[in-house]
Amino acid sequence: MNEYGHKAENMVKLAERRVFSNSFTPLYDEGMALVERAAEYLDGDGRCEAKHLSRNASALYAAESMRLTTRLMQIASWLLLQRAANSGEMTRDQVAAEKAKVRLDTASAQDNAPCWDELPGSFCGLIDHSLRLQQRVRAMDEQLYGDLAANDAIASNPVSNQIHLLRTAFGRG
Repeated sequence: MNEYGHKAENMVKLAERRVFSNSFTPLYDEGMALVERAAEYLDGDGRCEAKHLSRNASALYAAESMRLTTRLMQIASWLLLQRAANSGEMTRDQVAAEKAKVRLDTASAQDNAPCWDELPGSFCGLIDHSLRLQQRVRAMDEQLYGDLAANDAIASNPVSNQIHLLRTAFGRG
């Protein structure tokens, strides 16, 4: 039971229904379109615009390009996993196991970094859009897998593993 008196499994089912329904399609389409738009920009206009940046702005552009690419590939991986589950290609457990490899926390220096104001507006727009999309995907991920993510963090922590073993051995856990 949660603090509202509802079974936690009911909440997961609502989140699953959202992901495994047609309401997921617009998010999927938006994510994949953003991946494509970013790739086109970075290979085309972005490459040309980057040549005109100062040395410091160019270094920031390179770092943010890598962050943007990483963020979008992680989002795309998450979306593809959910689509595979939605279509029945993978079970929820298979998706959860693969999803553990996906990171939805790629940050950005954003506008507080020196030389940020020198970056091309189109590039900054892609970064902003990717960060907003990452937040939406992350929120959906927490609705679906929140408890699993917490358990995975504990399970992957060697100190927590040892404490758990000690508690179990001494009948306290």
